[in-house]
Formats: sequence, C-alpha cells, structure tokens
Amino acid sequence: MAPRLIINADDFGLTPGINRSIIELHQAGVLTSATLMATGPAFDHAVALAHANPTLGIGCHLVFTDGTPASPPERIPTLIGPDRKTFRPSLVSFLRALLIGQIREEDIVREAHAQIARLVQAGISITHVDTHKHTHLFPAIAGPLLKALEGSRIAAIRNPFEPAFTQQLAHAGLKRRLQISLLNRLRSSFDRQPQIRNHQVLTTQGTVGVSATGNLNPTTLTQILNALPSDGAFELVCHPGYNDRDLDRIATRLRAHREIEMQALLSSIPARLAQPNAPQLIHYGSLQHTHAPATL
Repeated sequence: MAPRLIINADDFGLTPGINRSIIELHQAGVLTSATLMATGPAFDHAVALAHANPTLGIGCHLVFTDGTPASPPERIPTLIGPDRKTFRPSLVSFLRALLIGQIREEDIVREAHAQIARLVQAGISITHVDTHKHTHLFPAIAGPLLKALEGSRIAAIRNPFEPAFTQQLAHAGLKRRLQISLLNRLRSSFDRQPQIRNHQVLTTQGTVGVSATGNLNPTTLTQILNALPSDGAFELVCHPGYNDRDLDRIATRLRAHREIEMQALLSSIPARLAQPNAPQLIHYGSLQHTHAPATL
C-alpha cells in the first residue's frame, strides 16, 4: 500500500502573491491543501480563489501570535499584546505568557471560534485546522483548540510533530534537530487528548518539512519524499509564494525562499510520483469517510 500525502501550504490569505502561487501549484498537481488566515490582508482574494478551485482542500490557519484577532480585543485580553489591539508580536513573548499561565483557555476557544466563523461565513468548507507557528504543539493550546472543534463539523487537525524518519535528514542543522527533538517530547500529550485518542478529530502520523522550513529546496524535498514510509498518512508543510512588494510589507522571515519552495514542489513532486510506490496525494477531507461543511 502506498503512503498518503497531504501537501499543505500555510499562509493562504497573507498576500495576493502567496495566494496566486498556491493556486498555480494546485493547478499543476503538486499541492493539495492550504490553510487560510481569517484576518490575513488578502483574505477576500484567497476566498475568491478557493471558490474557483473547489478541489483544493481549505483549512483554517489559526493565529494566536504575530497577527490581528478576529474577536474584539477586549473579549480576549490575555491573547493581546502591548498595543492592546493585536496579538503578541513574537512567538517567544507568546510562549513566555503561555508557560507562566497568563493566557486563559476561554480566550483561546473564543478566538478560535471567531476565526473559524469568518471562514464559514465566507462559504468555505473547512477540511481541518492548524496553527501559525505550530503553537498547538503545546498542551495549553491543543486542549482548548480541540474543545473548540467539538462544536463544529471540522473533523481533522494537523499533527504538528515531525516523524523520526525526517528529523535526522541532512537538511536540518544540529540546533534545529535538537529543538525538534525537545518539542517532540510533547507528542504523547497530544496523542492523549481525548478527541485524538477517540478519533473524534482525525490527524496524520506526523508532519514532514517542519525541520526544513527555510531550507525546502529541490534537494531537501527529494530527500523527504524518498524517506516516506511505504504506508501511512503524512502532511508535508510548505510556505510557497511570490517575493513581491506586497510581501515586503509583511513581517515574515520567509521571503526569497518562498519562490525556491515553489520550484522545489514543481520539480520534486512529479519526479516522486513517477517512481514505484508513489504517494497518493490527498487533502485532509480524505481522512474521513464523509465530509460535511463546517458549522458553529
């Protein structure tokens, strides 16, 4: 049996150039899924493209740091940064607040509902959720987020943990591998979440490409694809896009590399699909037997 592979692009809705690259890659047959940012500057453009390309699976890219909330800031005070309008600007400041207990569970649930509701109101059939910066690695985010999904028909969530078979590939430096190894100690907590354990919310066996973020070129992508097991379901996370003037206005460390990722997908995915035991490309909606639109 061949492995199943979800090729998911994060940051749909961030800029028109990112949106355009995602659609071009999907139409080329090398990208199956994208996660949409509810308050992204190019949200409306992304929604229009999603409706015009119904075979692209659309998830909700939940943002709790480095972005703008969908809820009124006064309703989620423990998620808001020093300006009292937007989220904390850095992952470090967010994690510091999370680890010392400053972020309330009810604020996470309320903001998750608000972001999901924006996609639903735009007519998007949500296949799954994930989080910006993979913040649901941490139980204090994963728990409330899975509770938020109980009131919806969203049946899947990203497994944010990288499998061992890609952690040791040469594309990741020693520091990055150590970080991934330490974070993977949280995996047992994720697996024990009741919604995951009871298969109320489906997920994959892991997400590949996390350690290659910023270094996902044709060589590293080929290594990852060749390392896939002969069975199982996995996600490949990527961040393609055009490095244009719109991206210049966005605070992101991924700029020129977004175009490198585009070229890597266009060259490496068809080459792998032509080999024996090629992965079956799916999106998160294929993890379940039936797929119903999300509702809140």
